Amino acid sequence: MPQIRNATQEPFFFILTGIPGFESYHRWISIPFCCFYTISIIGNSIILTVIRTEPSLHQPMYLFLSMLALTDLGLTLTTLPTVMQILWFNAREISFEACFAQVFFIHTFSFMESTVLLAMSFDRYVAICRPLHYASILTNEVIGKIGVAIICRCVLAVLPSLFLLKRLPFCRSHLLSHSYCLHQDMIRLVCADIRVNSWYGFALVLLIIVMDPLLIVLSYAIILRSVLGIASMIERLRAFNNCLSHILAVLVLYVPMIGVSMTHRFAKHTSPLVHVIMANIYLLAPPVMNPIIYSVKTKQIRQGIIHLISQRNMHLR
Repeated sequence: MPQIRNATQEPFFFILTGIPGFESYHRWISIPFCCFYTISIIGNSIILTVIRTEPSLHQPMYLFLSMLALTDLGLTLTTLPTVMQILWFNAREISFEACFAQVFFIHTFSFMESTVLLAMSFDRYVAICRPLHYASILTNEVIGKIGVAIICRCVLAVLPSLFLLKRLPFCRSHLLSHSYCLHQDMIRLVCADIRVNSWYGFALVLLIIVMDPLLIVLSYAIILRSVLGIASMIERLRAFNNCLSHILAVLVLYVPMIGVSMTHRFAKHTSPLVHVIMANIYLLAPPVMNPIIYSVKTKQIRQGIIHLISQRNMHLR
């Protein structure tokens, strides 16, 4: 008989998985992971510092960008401890409490990433379609309320799934298939009726994972119609360039997300390595690529970084 345990009973552990089939190469694999985490932490920290120190960047677009950078930083710092402890020390055990906390932060920050991008698409819509009302619509007070609404939406979306999961007994193997705890990974180990959890998860998928990109596409459809109504080709290109960074950030989030979903749906029996690679791309690509995209494609951010570096050099002399 398998031993049935519940999260409310005596403490026990989940077992995390590194890179399947490449356990002997974990030290070498840690090098690119270290690079990715370093790029994410330094890149997003620089974006936040530049926006905070440059008064000219205290505008709605850059305030939303700072929310995105904070979200990326949170997602990075949530997965970093367990990933690196496995690659460096082969420390695979994680307690119930730590695992539930990691599930909460990973899914909250993932949902926040999507919601912030949705808010940024609204910012682009107002800037291009209603430019004369931009400053009066997106005031600092409104942006603050949007920020609070984003946090409340994502936290309140994730908490019920954790409460539903915590009450269930775990009697199967405690071996998880990733280097971090994910809700969909933990639910496989439950030996009870999970229909309520499944229906709630389906509702979340519709509410956030499906609705957010649809609303983003709708906003860009309206933007495109407005831009095509502009007579000058130069003005069209300028409007498109203003949206390019955001479009790339949307693709960096949703293309891996679709890839992960397709892999889970249509490639269930493929090598575990494929699932691990797809999950790592999904969680690492946005935090690593977003600061690079906005540093390269946004002139004001690029100038702010140059100004910040020149100020630091002056202080060092």
